[in-house]
Amino acid sequence: MAGFRIAVIEGDGIGKEVVPEGIRVVEAAAKAFGLDISWDRLDWGCDHHARHGRMMPEKGLDRIAGHDAIFLGAIGWPTVSDVESLWTLLMPIRRNFQQYVNLRPVRLFEGVPSPLANPGDIDFYIVRENNEGEYSEIGGRMFPDMDQEMVSQETILTRFGCDRVMRFAFNLARKRKKKLTSATKSNGIIHTMPFWDERFRANAKDFPDVATEQYHIDILTAHFVRRPASFDVVVASNLFGDILSDLGPAVTGTIGIAPSGNLNPERRFPSMFEPVHGSAPDIAGQNIANPIGQIWSGAMMLEHLGAKDAANAIVGAIERVLASGENLTRDMGGTASTTSLGQAVADAVSKHPAKKVLVDG
Repeated sequence: MAGFRIAVIEGDGIGKEVVPEGIRVVEAAAKAFGLDISWDRLDWGCDHHARHGRMMPEKGLDRIAGHDAIFLGAIGWPTVSDVESLWTLLMPIRRNFQQYVNLRPVRLFEGVPSPLANPGDIDFYIVRENNEGEYSEIGGRMFPDMDQEMVSQETILTRFGCDRVMRFAFNLARKRKKKLTSATKSNGIIHTMPFWDERFRANAKDFPDVATEQYHIDILTAHFVRRPASFDVVVASNLFGDILSDLGPAVTGTIGIAPSGNLNPERRFPSMFEPVHGSAPDIAGQNIANPIGQIWSGAMMLEHLGAKDAANAIVGAIERVLASGENLTRDMGGTASTTSLGQAVADAVSKHPAKKVLVDG
Protein backbone atom coordinates (compact mmCIF):
# COMPACT_ATOMS: atom_id res chain seq x y z
CA MET A 1 0.00 0.00 0.00
CA ALA A 2 1.45 3.34 -1.11
CA GLY A 3 1.49 5.93 1.67
CA PHE A 4 1.55 9.71 1.48
CA ARG A 5 1.73 12.39 4.16
CA ILE A 6 -0.08 15.58 3.18
CA ALA A 7 0.02 18.97 4.91
CA VAL A 8 -3.43 20.60 4.84
CA ILE A 9 -3.95 24.36 5.00
CA GLU A 10 -7.64 25.21 4.69
CA GLY A 11 -6.75 28.88 5.01
CA ASP A 12 -9.52 31.45 4.85
CA GLY A 13 -13.04 32.02 3.60
CA ILE A 14 -14.37 29.31 1.33
CA GLY A 15 -11.11 27.43 1.72
CA LYS A 16 -12.56 26.08 4.96
CA GLU A 17 -15.55 24.73 3.00
CA VAL A 18 -13.97 23.33 -0.16
CA VAL A 19 -10.93 21.64 1.41
CA PRO A 20 -13.05 19.13 3.38
CA GLU A 21 -14.76 18.17 0.12
CA GLY A 22 -11.41 17.78 -1.60
CA ILE A 23 -10.24 15.52 1.22
CA ARG A 24 -13.50 13.56 1.06
CA VAL A 25 -12.95 12.80 -2.62
CA VAL A 26 -9.22 12.03 -2.29
CA GLU A 27 -10.00 9.63 0.55
CA ALA A 28 -12.64 7.91 -1.60
CA ALA A 29 -10.01 7.43 -4.29
CA ALA A 30 -7.46 6.26 -1.73
CA LYS A 31 -9.87 3.61 -0.48
CA ALA A 32 -10.68 2.43 -3.99
CA PHE A 33 -7.06 2.23 -5.10
CA GLY A 34 -5.27 1.07 -1.99
CA LEU A 35 -3.53 4.27 -0.96
CA ASP A 36 -2.70 5.23 2.61
CA ILE A 37 -2.97 9.00 3.09
CA SER A 38 -2.38 10.83 6.36
CA TRP A 39 -3.40 14.47 6.73
CA ASP A 40 -1.46 16.95 8.89
CA ARG A 41 -3.96 19.77 9.42
CA LEU A 42 -2.52 23.25 10.01
CA ASP A 43 -4.52 26.30 11.10
CA TRP A 44 -2.43 28.77 9.11
CA GLY A 45 -3.96 31.83 7.48
CA CYS A 46 -5.65 35.05 8.49
CA ASP A 47 -7.25 33.54 11.60
CA HIS A 48 -3.77 32.49 12.72
CA HIS A 49 -2.62 36.05 12.00
CA ALA A 50 -5.39 37.44 14.21
CA ARG A 51 -4.28 35.24 17.11
CA HIS A 52 -0.49 35.36 16.71
CA GLY A 53 0.31 38.30 14.41
CA ARG A 54 1.70 35.90 11.78
CA MET A 55 0.19 33.93 8.90
CA MET A 56 2.13 30.84 9.98
CA PRO A 57 4.53 29.93 12.81
CA GLU A 58 8.11 31.18 12.65
CA LYS A 59 9.46 27.73 11.73
CA GLY A 60 6.42 26.73 9.71
CA LEU A 61 8.36 25.77 6.59
CA ASP A 62 10.49 23.35 8.59
CA ARG A 63 7.34 21.63 9.79
CA ILE A 64 6.04 20.87 6.28
CA ALA A 65 9.32 20.36 4.44
CA GLY A 66 9.19 16.59 4.91
CA HIS A 67 5.64 16.12 3.64
CA ASP A 68 4.87 14.56 0.27
CA ALA A 69 2.61 17.46 -0.74
CA ILE A 70 0.65 20.47 0.53
CA PHE A 71 -3.12 20.74 0.03
CA LEU A 72 -4.16 24.39 0.21
CA GLY A 73 -7.61 25.98 0.17
CA ALA A 74 -7.47 29.76 -0.13
CA ILE A 75 -5.62 32.60 1.54
CA GLY A 76 -6.89 36.11 2.19
CA TRP A 77 -9.36 38.03 4.35
CA PRO A 78 -10.30 41.73 4.57
CA THR A 79 -8.68 42.09 8.01
CA VAL A 80 -5.20 41.34 6.60
CA SER A 81 -3.63 43.14 3.65
CA ASP A 82 -3.06 41.09 0.51
CA VAL A 83 0.62 42.00 0.66
CA GLU A 84 0.89 40.51 4.16
CA SER A 85 -1.09 37.34 3.43
CA LEU A 86 0.64 36.59 0.12
CA TRP A 87 4.21 37.49 0.98
CA THR A 88 4.36 35.87 4.40
CA LEU A 89 2.69 32.56 3.55
CA LEU A 90 2.24 31.65 -0.11
CA MET A 91 5.38 33.20 -1.54
CA PRO A 92 7.74 31.70 1.08
CA ILE A 93 6.28 28.25 0.36
CA ARG A 94 6.53 28.64 -3.41
CA ARG A 95 10.08 29.98 -3.35
CA ASN A 96 11.71 28.07 -0.50
CA PHE A 97 10.37 24.81 -1.90
CA GLN A 98 11.38 25.76 -5.46
CA GLN A 99 7.85 25.38 -6.79
CA TYR A 100 8.88 27.08 -10.00
CA VAL A 101 6.09 25.67 -12.17
CA ASN A 102 2.51 26.75 -11.63
CA LEU A 103 0.50 24.30 -13.72
CA ARG A 104 -3.10 25.19 -14.48
CA PRO A 105 -5.34 23.05 -16.69
CA VAL A 106 -8.14 24.74 -18.63
CA ARG A 107 -10.97 22.50 -19.78
CA LEU A 108 -14.60 22.84 -20.80
CA PHE A 109 -16.68 20.09 -19.17
CA GLU A 110 -19.94 18.79 -20.52
CA GLY A 111 -22.75 20.23 -18.41
CA VAL A 112 -20.97 23.50 -17.60
CA PRO A 113 -22.18 26.32 -19.87
CA SER A 114 -19.51 28.53 -21.42
CA PRO A 115 -20.16 32.26 -21.85
CA LEU A 116 -18.88 31.91 -25.42
CA ALA A 117 -21.32 31.21 -28.24
CA ASN A 118 -19.07 28.64 -29.94
CA PRO A 119 -16.32 27.67 -27.49
CA GLY A 120 -15.25 24.45 -29.19
CA ASP A 121 -13.37 21.67 -27.44
CA ILE A 122 -11.33 23.61 -24.87
CA ASP A 123 -8.58 21.51 -23.29
CA PHE A 124 -5.18 23.09 -22.68
CA TYR A 125 -2.61 23.83 -19.99
CA ILE A 126 -1.05 27.07 -18.81
CA VAL A 127 2.50 26.74 -17.49
CA ARG A 128 3.26 29.81 -15.38
CA GLU A 129 6.75 30.66 -14.15
CA ASN A 130 6.25 30.78 -10.40
CA ASN A 131 9.44 31.96 -8.67
CA GLU A 132 10.70 35.13 -10.36
CA GLY A 133 9.55 37.46 -13.14
CA GLU A 134 7.31 40.39 -12.33
CA TYR A 135 6.65 39.14 -8.79
CA SER A 136 10.05 40.10 -7.44
CA GLU A 137 10.84 41.78 -4.14
CA ILE A 138 13.25 44.26 -5.69
CA GLY A 139 11.97 47.83 -5.61
CA GLY A 140 10.78 50.39 -3.13
CA ARG A 141 9.08 53.66 -2.31
CA MET A 142 10.61 57.09 -1.80
CA PHE A 143 9.21 60.38 -0.51
CA PRO A 144 5.93 58.90 0.83
CA ASP A 145 3.02 61.34 1.08
CA MET A 146 4.98 64.06 -0.75
CA ASP A 147 4.55 65.51 -4.23
CA GLN A 148 7.78 63.75 -5.23
CA GLU A 149 6.50 60.35 -4.13
CA MET A 150 7.81 57.58 -6.36
CA VAL A 151 7.80 53.79 -6.46
CA SER A 152 9.80 51.24 -8.44
CA GLN A 153 9.32 47.53 -9.05
CA GLU A 154 11.90 45.38 -10.81
CA THR A 155 11.15 42.37 -13.01
CA ILE A 156 13.78 39.67 -12.70
CA LEU A 157 14.25 37.00 -15.38
CA THR A 158 17.20 34.63 -15.26
CA ARG A 159 18.40 32.23 -17.92
CA PHE A 160 18.18 29.42 -15.36
CA GLY A 161 14.62 30.36 -14.37
CA CYS A 162 13.36 30.79 -17.93
CA ASP A 163 14.96 27.62 -19.22
CA ARG A 164 13.66 25.31 -16.53
CA VAL A 165 10.03 26.40 -16.83
CA MET A 166 10.16 26.45 -20.63
CA ARG A 167 11.65 22.96 -20.78
CA PHE A 168 8.89 21.72 -18.50
CA ALA A 169 6.35 23.24 -20.90
CA PHE A 170 8.05 21.75 -23.95
CA ASN A 171 8.07 18.30 -22.37
CA LEU A 172 4.39 18.64 -21.45
CA ALA A 173 3.52 19.68 -25.01
CA ARG A 174 5.53 16.73 -26.34
CA LYS A 175 3.21 14.39 -24.38
CA ARG A 176 0.08 16.09 -25.71
CA LYS A 177 -0.58 17.69 -29.10
CA LYS A 178 3.00 18.88 -29.62
CA LYS A 179 2.15 22.58 -29.73
CA LEU A 180 3.52 25.26 -27.40
CA THR A 181 2.52 28.93 -27.26
CA SER A 182 4.67 31.55 -25.55
CA ALA A 183 3.21 34.72 -24.05
CA THR A 184 5.41 37.80 -24.49
CA LYS A 185 5.33 41.59 -24.78
CA SER A 186 8.64 42.24 -26.48
CA ASN A 187 7.26 45.10 -28.58
CA GLY A 188 6.75 47.22 -25.47
CA ILE A 189 9.00 45.86 -22.70
CA ILE A 190 12.49 46.45 -23.95
CA HIS A 191 14.74 44.14 -21.91
CA THR A 192 12.96 41.31 -20.10
CA MET A 193 10.53 40.17 -22.78
CA PRO A 194 13.08 40.09 -25.65
CA PHE A 195 15.22 37.96 -23.31
CA TRP A 196 12.22 35.68 -22.68
CA ASP A 197 11.79 35.34 -26.45
CA GLU A 198 15.48 34.52 -26.91
CA ARG A 199 15.34 31.76 -24.33
CA PHE A 200 12.14 30.38 -25.86
CA ARG A 201 13.75 30.13 -29.29
CA ALA A 202 16.93 28.64 -27.82
CA ASN A 203 15.04 25.91 -25.96
CA ALA A 204 12.85 25.18 -28.96
CA LYS A 205 15.91 23.88 -30.82
CA ASP A 206 15.96 20.88 -28.48
CA PHE A 207 12.32 20.07 -29.25
CA PRO A 208 12.06 20.05 -33.06
CA ASP A 209 8.92 17.90 -32.88
CA VAL A 210 6.99 20.60 -30.97
CA ALA A 211 5.39 23.37 -33.03
CA THR A 212 5.84 26.80 -31.47
CA GLU A 213 4.16 30.18 -31.65
CA GLN A 214 4.62 33.46 -29.80
CA TYR A 215 1.97 36.10 -29.14
CA HIS A 216 2.06 39.42 -27.40
CA ILE A 217 -0.03 39.21 -24.25
CA ASP A 218 -2.68 41.68 -25.44
CA ILE A 219 -3.62 39.77 -28.60
CA LEU A 220 -3.17 36.45 -26.79
CA THR A 221 -5.94 37.36 -24.33
CA ALA A 222 -8.15 38.14 -27.32
CA HIS A 223 -7.36 34.73 -28.84
CA PHE A 224 -8.26 33.07 -25.52
CA VAL A 225 -11.76 34.48 -26.01
CA ARG A 226 -12.03 34.13 -29.80
CA ARG A 227 -10.55 30.65 -30.25
CA PRO A 228 -9.61 28.98 -26.95
CA ALA A 229 -9.86 25.50 -28.45
CA SER A 230 -6.80 26.19 -30.63
CA PHE A 231 -4.34 26.07 -27.72
CA ASP A 232 -2.49 23.08 -26.28
CA VAL A 233 0.17 24.31 -23.82
CA VAL A 234 0.86 27.98 -23.07
CA VAL A 235 3.99 29.10 -21.21
CA ALA A 236 4.19 32.53 -19.61
CA SER A 237 6.05 34.63 -17.08
CA ASN A 238 4.67 35.03 -13.57
CA LEU A 239 2.32 37.99 -14.12
CA PHE A 240 1.16 37.06 -17.62
CA GLY A 241 0.58 33.48 -16.52
CA ASP A 242 -1.46 34.65 -13.55
CA ILE A 243 -3.74 36.73 -15.77
CA LEU A 244 -4.13 34.08 -18.46
CA SER A 245 -4.91 31.33 -15.97
CA ASP A 246 -7.91 33.28 -14.69
CA LEU A 247 -9.14 34.16 -18.17
CA GLY A 248 -8.84 30.57 -19.38
CA PRO A 249 -11.21 29.06 -16.79
CA ALA A 250 -13.57 32.01 -17.21
CA VAL A 251 -14.24 31.05 -20.84
CA THR A 252 -14.99 27.49 -19.71
CA GLY A 253 -17.86 28.74 -17.56
CA THR A 254 -16.52 29.37 -14.05
CA ILE A 255 -13.26 29.91 -12.25
CA GLY A 256 -14.71 27.73 -9.49
CA ILE A 257 -13.66 24.52 -11.26
CA ALA A 258 -10.07 25.59 -11.96
CA PRO A 259 -7.26 23.71 -10.17
CA SER A 260 -3.55 24.36 -9.98
CA GLY A 261 -0.32 22.77 -8.90
CA ASN A 262 2.70 24.68 -7.61
CA LEU A 263 5.28 22.12 -8.65
CA ASN A 264 8.81 21.26 -7.75
CA PRO A 265 9.17 18.84 -10.68
CA GLU A 266 12.33 17.26 -9.30
CA ARG A 267 10.45 16.40 -6.05
CA ARG A 268 13.29 17.65 -3.86
CA PHE A 269 10.62 19.59 -1.97
CA PRO A 270 6.87 19.14 -1.51
CA SER A 271 4.63 20.59 -4.19
CA MET A 272 1.46 22.52 -3.30
CA PHE A 273 -1.99 22.07 -4.84
CA GLU A 274 -4.75 24.67 -4.64
CA PRO A 275 -7.76 25.91 -6.59
CA VAL A 276 -7.31 29.04 -8.68
CA HIS A 277 -10.18 30.87 -6.99
CA GLY A 278 -9.60 33.01 -3.93
CA SER A 279 -11.14 33.01 -0.46
CA ALA A 280 -14.35 34.73 -1.68
CA PRO A 281 -15.37 36.52 1.57
CA ASP A 282 -18.69 37.52 -0.01
CA ILE A 283 -19.96 33.92 -0.09
CA ALA A 284 -17.90 32.37 2.72
CA GLY A 285 -19.86 30.35 5.26
CA GLN A 286 -22.90 29.88 3.03
CA ASN A 287 -22.10 26.37 1.74
CA ILE A 288 -22.55 27.49 -1.87
CA ALA A 289 -18.93 27.59 -3.09
CA ASN A 290 -17.93 25.31 -5.96
CA PRO A 291 -15.59 22.58 -4.63
CA ILE A 292 -14.54 21.22 -8.03
CA GLY A 293 -11.39 23.37 -8.21
CA GLN A 294 -10.25 21.91 -4.88
CA ILE A 295 -11.26 18.37 -5.83
CA TRP A 296 -9.48 18.57 -9.19
CA SER A 297 -6.42 19.95 -7.38
CA GLY A 298 -6.53 16.78 -5.30
CA ALA A 299 -6.45 14.74 -8.50
CA MET A 300 -3.44 16.74 -9.69
CA MET A 301 -1.76 16.04 -6.35
CA LEU A 302 -2.28 12.29 -6.69
CA GLU A 303 -1.00 12.33 -10.27
CA HIS A 304 2.12 14.24 -9.20
CA LEU A 305 2.70 11.66 -6.46
CA GLY A 306 2.44 8.86 -9.02
CA ALA A 307 -1.03 7.53 -8.21
CA LYS A 308 -2.29 8.05 -11.75
CA ASP A 309 -5.19 5.61 -11.67
CA ALA A 310 -6.63 7.27 -8.57
CA ALA A 311 -6.17 10.71 -10.15
CA ASN A 312 -7.90 9.61 -13.35
CA ALA A 313 -10.78 8.17 -11.31
CA ILE A 314 -11.36 11.55 -9.69
CA VAL A 315 -11.32 13.40 -12.99
CA GLY A 316 -13.66 10.82 -14.48
CA ALA A 317 -16.01 11.26 -11.53
CA ILE A 318 -15.98 15.03 -12.03
CA GLU A 319 -16.85 14.51 -15.70
CA ARG A 320 -19.82 12.25 -14.91
CA VAL A 321 -21.24 14.40 -12.11
CA LEU A 322 -21.02 17.64 -14.08
CA ALA A 323 -22.44 16.05 -17.22
CA SER A 324 -25.47 14.78 -15.29
CA GLY A 325 -26.41 18.33 -14.32
CA GLU A 326 -27.92 17.12 -11.05
CA ASN A 327 -25.46 18.66 -8.59
CA LEU A 328 -24.30 21.97 -10.01
CA THR A 329 -23.50 24.88 -7.71
CA ARG A 330 -24.81 28.39 -8.27
CA ASP A 331 -21.86 29.52 -10.40
CA MET A 332 -22.69 26.72 -12.87
CA GLY A 333 -26.39 27.55 -13.02
CA GLY A 334 -27.56 25.08 -10.38
CA THR A 335 -28.65 25.11 -6.75
CA ALA A 336 -26.44 22.42 -5.19
CA SER A 337 -24.47 23.07 -2.03
CA THR A 338 -20.73 22.70 -1.61
CA THR A 339 -21.19 19.55 0.43
CA SER A 340 -23.74 17.91 -1.88
CA LEU A 341 -21.53 18.40 -4.93
CA GLY A 342 -18.50 17.10 -3.05
CA GLN A 343 -20.43 14.06 -1.86
CA ALA A 344 -21.69 13.38 -5.38
CA VAL A 345 -18.14 13.30 -6.74
CA ALA A 346 -16.95 11.10 -3.87
CA ASP A 347 -19.82 8.67 -4.54
CA ALA A 348 -18.94 8.61 -8.23
CA VAL A 349 -15.33 7.77 -7.38
CA SER A 350 -16.42 4.95 -5.08
CA LYS A 351 -18.55 3.43 -7.83
CA HIS A 352 -15.65 3.51 -10.29
CA PRO A 353 -14.19 0.02 -10.85
CA ALA A 354 -10.80 -0.20 -9.13
CA LYS A 355 -7.72 -0.80 -11.23
CA LYS A 356 -4.26 -1.84 -10.26
CA VAL A 357 -2.56 0.85 -8.20
CA LEU A 358 0.09 2.68 -10.18
CA VAL A 359 2.61 4.68 -8.22
CA ASP A 360 5.56 6.05 -10.17
CA GLY A 361 8.74 6.98 -8.38
